[in-house]
Amino acid sequence: MKGFIAAAAFIASLVPNTVAHYQWSALIVNGAVTADYQYVRQPLNYYSNGPVTDVASNDFRCNFSPKNPPGIATIAAGGSLGFKLNQPISHKGTLNVYLGKAPAGTTAATWDGSGKNWFKVAQVSAVTNGGSSITFPTDNISKYEFKIPASTPPGDYLARIEHIALHSASSYPGAQFYIACGQIKITGNGGGNPGPTVSIPGVYTGQEPGIKINIYYPIPATYVQPGPAVWSG
Repeated sequence: MKGFIAAAAFIASLVPNTVAHYQWSALIVNGAVTADYQYVRQPLNYYSNGPVTDVASNDFRCNFSPKNPPGIATIAAGGSLGFKLNQPISHKGTLNVYLGKAPAGTTAATWDGSGKNWFKVAQVSAVTNGGSSITFPTDNISKYEFKIPASTPPGDYLARIEHIALHSASSYPGAQFYIACGQIKITGNGGGNPGPTVSIPGVYTGQEPGIKINIYYPIPATYVQPGPAVWSG
């Protein structure tokens, strides 16, 4: 069994990067797919789909030197928001979604994402059963949709999604982060107090057990999702 697992990991490592990589390229607003990069910030390396591996870099916020589009998608609190991929996820891993509220004097199209303004609103973890197997519900998905908490205060936000690919994460920096930020305006009368809030970068050190992990051998008995708790309103 040990040899089989090692062989499987080796074969996975042979997949060419341009085939294995993927990118979140468009928002999905209440089920409607928008145009690529109409509201999603386009990273400098969009042609290669390359991941971010340095959790302390400013590129960890919204990907490599992204270009801010002028458009801002409007969605009511309680509505369905999502991200579409340019090709299905091909690496085993987990997923987090954060919202960050643009400070006064900025908009979703101008805010650089700095500050302790981010809070988690959704996640997809790994499924474990005590060490017999580990599976990843994000395998082969081509989109991900979630609900904006109904009590989210109105205003301009960045919606940030990250898929954490764990196929080579046994040391740091090994985990690959496939990141995108979408520009949105949330409407409604939400009076909630989102939190806990974090800074990005700053939310991770890279040493978390859900980021620095060997998913092949020994098979993890449990998986700890990185980041703060999900705020559901």
